[in-house]
Amino acid sequence: MEWMSGLLSWMLSRVVWLSGLFERGAARQPRIMEEKALEVYDLIRTIRDPEKPNTLEELEVVTESCVEVQEINEEDYLVIIRFTPTVPHCSLATLIGLCLRVKLQRCLPFKHKLEIYISEGTHSTEEDINKQINDKERVAAAMENPNLREIVEQCVLEPD
Repeated sequence: MEWMSGLLSWMLSRVVWLSGLFERGAARQPRIMEEKALEVYDLIRTIRDPEKPNTLEELEVVTESCVEVQEINEEDYLVIIRFTPTVPHCSLATLIGLCLRVKLQRCLPFKHKLEIYISEGTHSTEEDINKQINDKERVAAAMENPNLREIVEQCVLEPD
């Protein structure tokens, strides 16, 4: 009986010890997601506006709070960007979304799934634009257009 009590006590101490490890890992998780979100933001903030000589950060089209990163599994992450066009009828919102997608697909150092949206209520045709910038075939077709590709390349080019 004493042996059984000792075994039970040992098992209970292991459970308590392991739960402490999991709690520490869980507490670390939000910090890792915040770091990844900042990493994403650092990449997109320098994208230039297609019309103006400013960056998306300077125009407040993107901010730190517009980036969210969620863990899908140990190696994959869901990156969600919600950007705000400068005006509700911005004709270049789709192009800005395309620039965001291209820059992140090229530069993100971790495996990811990317979702890009216009912030809710900030554009007159946000639903249509959201569909376009999250459709792989439309994005690929847009990048086949040499004029559009050149504009995107100029926007995503890193400043000196």
